[in-house]
Amino acid sequence: MIGFFIALISGALMSVQGVFNTQVTKTSGIWVANAFVQFTALLVCLGAWLFTDRSSFGTLAKVEPKYMLLGGAIGAFITYTVIKSMEMLGPARAVMLIVIAQLIVAYVIELLGMFGVEKQPLEWRKILGMLVAIVGIVIFKWEKS
Repeated sequence: MIGFFIALISGALMSVQGVFNTQVTKTSGIWVANAFVQFTALLVCLGAWLFTDRSSFGTLAKVEPKYMLLGGAIGAFITYTVIKSMEMLGPARAVMLIVIAQLIVAYVIELLGMFGVEKQPLEWRKILGMLVAIVGIVIFKWEKS
C-alpha cells in the first residue's frame, strides 16, 4: 500500500516540478534551467547520502550492463521534454500525454522482458485500460466548436 502512495506523491511532484521548471526557463533559458535542476538534484542527493547510507560510489563500477548508468543523462532529456511539452501544451495536457507514454513504454518493457525486467504475459485488460486512458485524453483535449 505504501508503494501506491509513493507513486501518487511521485506523480504530484513531477507535475509541480514541470511547472516550476517551465517558469524558470522563461527567464533563464531551457538548458540553464535544466542544468540548475540537475545540479540542485545532485546537491539534494549528496546531502541525503551524507545523512543516510553512505554506501561507496565505487559500487557503481560493478553495475552491469554499463548502459544502465545512463539514467542521469536520460534525466536531463526528461527535464527538457517535460519543460517543452508543458510550455507548448500546458501542464494538464502535457502530463496526460507523458503518463500515457510512460504507461505504454513500461508495459512494452514488461512484455518483452527488456533491461533485466522479468517478462510478463500479455493481458488484454491492461491493453483495454491503456485504450480507455487514450480515449480520456481525446475527450479532455476535445474542444467545442
